[in-house]
Amino acid sequence: MLSVERVNVFYGKRHVLWDLSLEVERECVGIFGPNGAGKTTLVNAILGLVRPASGEITFLGRPIHRLPTYHIVRLGIAAVPQERELFPYLSVQANLEAGAAYVPGGREHIKERLETVFSLFPVLRARTRQLAGTLSGGEQRMLAIARALMAGPKLLILDEPSLGLQPSLVSEVFRRVRELRRQVAILVTEQNVNQALKAVDRGYVIENGRIVLQGSAAELKGNDHVRRSYLGL
Repeated sequence: MLSVERVNVFYGKRHVLWDLSLEVERECVGIFGPNGAGKTTLVNAILGLVRPASGEITFLGRPIHRLPTYHIVRLGIAAVPQERELFPYLSVQANLEAGAAYVPGGREHIKERLETVFSLFPVLRARTRQLAGTLSGGEQRMLAIARALMAGPKLLILDEPSLGLQPSLVSEVFRRVRELRRQVAILVTEQNVNQALKAVDRGYVIENGRIVLQGSAAELKGNDHVRRSYLGL
């Protein structure tokens, strides 16, 4: 579905991603690594927010690394950024409808997609008239994910979904991710490796802009480097 092949990204003269390659099929794939490793840069490259200096990114067999972001979104990639970027002075309902407003066929499927996201996140059904900015941190994270799902994506990208959440809410977010992987392919970047490994099928570890490890969730959980560096074991 998504293929990143030998991608190099620079910020000015600083080399951020080094010959980075990965694949995502109909599965949940984790991208793990410390802060500053290049996880968000990878997401931005996939979304067309930064341009690779070399390499290729393809989605459903089509090169996308030179396309504008709005075109990439229309092809079926939706993303939830670290900052959530909700419309705080609009209602939950209006935020959700905005997620379907600018993608092909989105408006025609608003009702059925609302039912889908309400079944995944029942708390949002009870908050439809509430302003998004007044929700709790965990509810805002769920709304951001639900809004992305309103676009009917083929691939959902979650960038650090646990960022800023208390531990109990982190567990809830990744429980939802486990449910979502039955419906849509997911690429998730995360520093909380322990929780994320409970939700993903397999993953990659990025350090200093390079892939240093890859494997199934079980393989990564049992890897000595992952256990020492990310699981505190």
